[in-house]
Amino acid sequence: MTKLFTPNDLVRYIYQEMPEVEQELLMQALRDDQDLMQEYLEMLSTIESLDQIRPLPSEKVVKAIKSRAHSTGLQKV
Repeated sequence: MTKLFTPNDLVRYIYQEMPEVEQELLMQALRDDQDLMQEYLEMLSTIESLDQIRPLPSEKVVKAIKSRAHSTGLQKV
């Protein structure tokens, strides 16, 4: 019987959270199943894109922090 792999399995594989035996089965499934391979490649691309995002605090948050620091005497020296 062939194991059907889920998106969760792909995530476990990508982050190396899968036992070696299961990894081998998934690698074989990736070679045999073009749709699964496409989903895997899309996940890798998404992860790469997310890794490049550098979130910044909003101006409102920055002002609140500066205001709080000023009111407590923690302003820049």
